[in-house]
Amino acid sequence: MPNTPATYWKLHKVPILMALLGAILYYTFAFQLERTDFIKLLTLFAASFFLCLKLIQFEKWNLKFLLVVGVIFRLIFLLTEPNLSQDYYRFIWDGHLVGNFINPYLEVPNNLITQSDLVIPNAQLLYNSMGSLSAKHFSNYPPLNQLLFAIAALLGGKSIMGSVLVMRTMIILADIGILYFGRKLLKNLNQSPHLIFWYFLNPLVIIELTGNLHFEGVMLFFFVWSLYLLSVKKWRLAAIPYALSICVKLVPLLFLPLFLKHLGFKKSITFYIIIGASCLLMFAPFYSSEFIANYSETVGLWFSNFEFNAGIYNAIKQISIQFDGKPWELIKTYGKITPIVTILVVLLFTFLRDNQKISVLITSMLAVLTLYYFMSATVHPWYIVFLVVLGIFTRYKYAILWSATVILSYYAYSKMDFKENLGLIAVEYISVYAFLIYEIFNSKEQFVIFRKN
Repeated sequence: MPNTPATYWKLHKVPILMALLGAILYYTFAFQLERTDFIKLLTLFAASFFLCLKLIQFEKWNLKFLLVVGVIFRLIFLLTEPNLSQDYYRFIWDGHLVGNFINPYLEVPNNLITQSDLVIPNAQLLYNSMGSLSAKHFSNYPPLNQLLFAIAALLGGKSIMGSVLVMRTMIILADIGILYFGRKLLKNLNQSPHLIFWYFLNPLVIIELTGNLHFEGVMLFFFVWSLYLLSVKKWRLAAIPYALSICVKLVPLLFLPLFLKHLGFKKSITFYIIIGASCLLMFAPFYSSEFIANYSETVGLWFSNFEFNAGIYNAIKQISIQFDGKPWELIKTYGKITPIVTILVVLLFTFLRDNQKISVLITSMLAVLTLYYFMSATVHPWYIVFLVVLGIFTRYKYAILWSATVILSYYAYSKMDFKENLGLIAVEYISVYAFLIYEIFNSKEQFVIFRKN
């Protein structure tokens, strides 16, 4: 049968119509949605998720079709500013600082904005828009992320939209890279390559990364590239993109101990040395006597000062309040305990679980990061994207469910006082817990520490 447009339409009519509907939904999301309109946000997101499910179901072996659809969905956001996040104002601010050789780890916006000779274009607009919380703290974004901000600021010039366009292009290219290496890794794991589209077409990924300019996708590009190189036994080379992923977002640091059993002691030491040297090289231009103290203080705030969309922490807080506990004291105590528990969990999965196989290693990563997010007092929706990627390479798919339910946390943005709805958060977490328990008891590969090859 000749491969004509008419024939293609006949064979793929329903998926094409669904893709067109999806494009309309994303256009509405990008250009006609206010963050405070929770019902509209939830409706658009739910409809987009349903279409994602159906597109993968109907066209899972049609790589070109799903690739084109995923790219089109992203390009819809290309010329609009984020409407669910204000973080990008700080990205551009930091980018102009770095571009002018000012260290963003040593200066806070609150102090810089008072300077009459400030070199940042649109400084007052960026300062006012980034929010008071960001304005009073040093930057917490690692050096490679800062370099990307600087490139965006340089190419964008005095135009905020120009910088947004550059950052968005970076994130879209990173997603295509994840698709490329993710399919290769899935093949090496003897899994269906189409599973990567649970990332590439996932509405949470498209909206939070491409739409809202969060750089998790860039981090994950280097991370997935590193995992692919590990799967083909190129572990020395894999250390370089792994270091790059750390220097975009610090999260992959959490998994470093797990490589002890995967590579063996001697190889893992070399692996760590390459990663450490690469990271030091990228941090070196920003180093000063105050750098370590400032950066540690800023990162530490996420454990002891902030709370949003928490699971276990919210449950503990509600119980504490019943016994006259003070939430502002609890968050500080809880913030000190969380890193300790996280380290213990990582060590348990390092020494009591056999991580020699790459599939087992990735499952251990998924377990560690899941437990960390379950305990964390702050779980922004875009954090779940990392779990989605890890879950794709394992038997566990609860992260996909979480990527759907986490949108309930945006209810807080619909209120002037930014008050969370604990009922909606309970629905989010209970559904994830329930599905995870179901998967644990129905999986051939048990989601436990004492896993043997």
